Amino acid sequence: MSGKPKGKKPLVADKRYVSRKAKTAKPQPRRAKKKPRRVAKQRGGIIGFFQRIIRWVLRLIWRITWRVGLVATLMLALAVGYYYTTLPPVDQLLDARARGSVTLLDQDGQVFAWRGDQFGGVVTAQTVSPHLKNAIIATEDRRFYRHFGLSPRGIASAVRINLSEGRGPLQGHGGSTITQQVAKLLCLGVAFDPEKQTEAEYERECRRGTVKRKASEAIYALAMEAKYSKDEILTIYMNRVFLGAGARGFEAASERYFGKSAANVEPAEAAMLAGLLVAPTRFAPTNDLTRSQRRAATIVRLMNEQGYLTDAQARDAQENPAQLSQAAEARSGGYFADWVMSSGPEFFTRKTTEDVIIKTTLDQRIQRSAEEALQWVFDNKVRAGSEAQAAIVVMSADGAVRAMVGGRNTRVSGAFNRAVQAKRQTGSAFKPFVYAAALDLGYSPNDTVTDEPLTIDIPGSGPWSPRNYTNKYYGKVTLTHALRDSLNIPAVKVSEFVGRDLVRQVANGFGLESDLAAGPALALGASESTLIEMTGAYAGILNGGSSVQPYGLVELRLLGDQEPLMGTGGGIGERIIQEKAARQLVYMMEKVVSEGTGQRAAFGDRQVAGKTGTTQAARDAWFVGFSADYVAGVWMGYDDNTPLTGVTGGGLPAEIWRETMARVHEGIPARPLPLETPGNDGRTREDERDDNRNSGGAVGLLEGLLRDILGGTGEGRQPPQNVSGSDR
Repeated sequence: MSGKPKGKKPLVADKRYVSRKAKTAKPQPRRAKKKPRRVAKQRGGIIGFFQRIIRWVLRLIWRITWRVGLVATLMLALAVGYYYTTLPPVDQLLDARARGSVTLLDQDGQVFAWRGDQFGGVVTAQTVSPHLKNAIIATEDRRFYRHFGLSPRGIASAVRINLSEGRGPLQGHGGSTITQQVAKLLCLGVAFDPEKQTEAEYERECRRGTVKRKASEAIYALAMEAKYSKDEILTIYMNRVFLGAGARGFEAASERYFGKSAANVEPAEAAMLAGLLVAPTRFAPTNDLTRSQRRAATIVRLMNEQGYLTDAQARDAQENPAQLSQAAEARSGGYFADWVMSSGPEFFTRKTTEDVIIKTTLDQRIQRSAEEALQWVFDNKVRAGSEAQAAIVVMSADGAVRAMVGGRNTRVSGAFNRAVQAKRQTGSAFKPFVYAAALDLGYSPNDTVTDEPLTIDIPGSGPWSPRNYTNKYYGKVTLTHALRDSLNIPAVKVSEFVGRDLVRQVANGFGLESDLAAGPALALGASESTLIEMTGAYAGILNGGSSVQPYGLVELRLLGDQEPLMGTGGGIGERIIQEKAARQLVYMMEKVVSEGTGQRAAFGDRQVAGKTGTTQAARDAWFVGFSADYVAGVWMGYDDNTPLTGVTGGGLPAEIWRETMARVHEGIPARPLPLETPGNDGRTREDERDDNRNSGGAVGLLEGLLRDILGGTGEGRQPPQNVSGSDR
């Protein structure tokens, strides 16, 4: 048999060799060689352990930080976006006053005072003086045009300074940019609501310095930077910032202090205005001009260092510091402006929400005359260190007040005004109204009354015995003589004869509205009155016997309107005594100055009339009088009622009056007084007295009735003490 058996398996050796051949016949493709993996060498031991811990912590912090940062950025963007949507157009943010302003004009239409929050009008970064714009930036934020609303460098510097000065990091210097200051001025967009809080509370809320508030201001500043241009932000700032003396914005401040627009200020003026930003009340030039000028000098140096002023410009500004305008020097019109504001309607003066223009009766020349006269007398006639006060009112015969001085410190606003607020006993300055009542009944200045010891029994009080300043009695004297020498007993006798009710009626009619004394001391000025009332009452005598309501307001209108809302609030009223009686009284009062107790009031060859007054213990001294052109009243005394030493109405008050009126009448032609000399048909006064005595005329009737009324002359009784009204 031949061949292999079917199905026989190959030998193992054969299988091995076949496998090799197969592998050789079919080679595998070549693979690229892999580089060996480098394994970081980790330091072993404890150092390696801490390294691993630190790396893990840093990786954890990074994972948290970028997530928190992303969330914070999104929240900041949302906050900025929210404020962005609430910001109104720029022109709605320029006048933020909660109340209006009052501008007062003198009789010639010139501005002399401001009240309320003054807003002079809108200025922009383009229309304002370049010097002022540069001064603001140099002072408040030199990188204003380069930052994004916040200045990290400025904040860090402020914190460092605060800490070095022992304060908290956010106390004192704030490092705020102009944009942040505008955010504060806008109170983060929260409007003032007078029904919920006062203006002062609103201001405090807006100026809070907490961390939360500072953060909110920063966000608001970023929103403004996104919404407005740099010039628009600066415009808001220049119009809203408070700059002292009631001025809101640089236009109002420039008009207030320099009488010119902010577009026209010079470098020295611009520096003074910019210097107010740090502390407007402290550095206001109306409070302390020297301090304000020193602050301005610092601003000038900054402007020079930052290249805004050349060396020549800076030197000129330093050598010629800014000066106040004439109106600014008057310190907002002083006492007169205060009086007009207090006497006008409240809703157009003290609490106005509108911008109001008030034309007044003030004559600034006469006002300066009164102030200079008062200063001159106290400098030359009053002992150094005296705390005595004085007040002056000058008016026309119709009651138009031309000048008012309410105290020795004339450059004030809001101070106690002794001319209108101080009620003091009038002393013998009241006596003209006693004689006015008698003259109106038909008695003559030449009628006589006996000056003799007198005692009156007053029910409930007992006997009262007035006496004269000289402690002497002059027998039968004319009414003119009695007024001329300010004799007390004749004044009391005349008052008792004509009736105290009639005397009070005449005095009230002439404007003495205070409660008048009920007893016989009425005739000697025991009642109280104010200087402006007394001066107005004497104006009624000058104008022929008609009442006078003193006034200072001529017309009131709103800013921009041509038609006034109201007119004069005073003037001549109804007739009180006959014109003849008034002229006769002027004659008697002229004798007071030319021959009697008021001789120190005479000046030049001008005819003047008046009356002295000194109260009990010389606590008050008065002189009130007039020329044909003006009426003036002077009061002198202490605020605490301390007696004056060696002063009577015919002394220092008469001299203040003379100095005032002499200055007032400079350049005014002399005119005679409207007086009527009592006729005697060629007869002497003694002849008239004899006729009256023999015929039972006015004098005889007066004496007889007085004896009946008073129960005798009271001769032989000793007067107990001096009484109100004695003076020389």
